[in-house]
Amino acid sequence: MLWDRAAELDAYRDEPAQMPSGTVGKDGYLRLAFQKRPRRTILTDLQRRVPLFVHKPLYWDEAMPELACVFLICTSAGFSQGDRYRMEFQLGPEARVHLTTQSNTQIHSMDANYAAQTQEIELAENAYLEYLPDPICPHRNSRFYSHTRVRAHPTATLLYSETLQPGRRHHRADELFGYDLFSSHLSVENPEGKHLMAEKFLLQPKTHPLRRKLLMADYEVFANVLLVTPPHHAAAVLQATPALYQPDLAAGVSLLPNGAGLLYKVLGQETAPVQAQVRHFWNTVRTLILHKPARAPFLWR
Repeated sequence: MLWDRAAELDAYRDEPAQMPSGTVGKDGYLRLAFQKRPRRTILTDLQRRVPLFVHKPLYWDEAMPELACVFLICTSAGFSQGDRYRMEFQLGPEARVHLTTQSNTQIHSMDANYAAQTQEIELAENAYLEYLPDPICPHRNSRFYSHTRVRAHPTATLLYSETLQPGRRHHRADELFGYDLFSSHLSVENPEGKHLMAEKFLLQPKTHPLRRKLLMADYEVFANVLLVTPPHHAAAVLQATPALYQPDLAAGVSLLPNGAGLLYKVLGQETAPVQAQVRHFWNTVRTLILHKPARAPFLWR
């Protein structure tokens, strides 16, 4: 697997004393495949292995009644040392899907090894996927590796976000930026396998503090939003997304190489304003590409 070759994990390959890595209950797998039908997108294939699970698709978006909305669920309440998860999402032609999580993703404290996940996303002609998980919260002394690979048809659109919190804000004095390692690799390729873009950020705040100029400075929450879409859509979204700088919030968008789309980045002091800014970008994408507004936030989330 990809995590076996990641050099940044070499210092954390000791096995946990409690249970070996990747054993039953720590080797999660989830595959979801969707297809368009006359009235709505349906889930046509579901394969899973504990602790990963999903609810059946719901259709709560009044502006897009054909949109299949699915909650991704982890029954183990987050990542623990030795966890290895693999997820695959496949959308057929014209499919419309919204994926999210049931709550924040907790990466629990570790005294051995690391947690890792891979995500494979495949989009066919004119498919549209919103993959907007809730924020990730790495606890003190945690180590996490993530690799997300997107294979998209030139006419498809993917909006994918990753929001990283500094830790449990009201837990301990050494909790904020107290994790050992957070590694996230993101790549996009066309249906023939040609690489269009790749981005990797490796955070090790104990050895390379993040509260410095040109990094996080005085901000604590970071959102990375990928928009894979045809070039004419990317140009329209870029034109409608000005840069933002405030003492407690900053955001900016940039074009990706090879016509892959856009990257939108947000920094903030608190999670809620960062999520609100991501939602504003999401609404811009929806409005310009699908001519439909993003739904209003749920009152209970």
